[in-house]
Amino acid sequence: MTPQYPSIAQAAHVQGTVVLHAVISKDGSVQRLQYVSGPALLMASAMQAVREWKYQPTELNGQPVEVDTTIQVVYNLG
Repeated sequence: MTPQYPSIAQAAHVQGTVVLHAVISKDGSVQRLQYVSGPALLMASAMQAVREWKYQPTELNGQPVEVDTTIQVVYNLG
């Protein structure tokens, strides 16, 4: 899912990078998601999109493992 630019943020000319902390499960789904920093008007949109993302499972010694990571969602008015 592509993050939707909130109309209120567009009207206010808010742009920037939302930083999120996530745990990616063994099957590649986003299990835990926490806001770290970035424009508050863009936080909900970024979190909603990232919750729907699916990652290629990470493997260690041929076995899928959970991954603790940081995700950056960039909003740019163009």
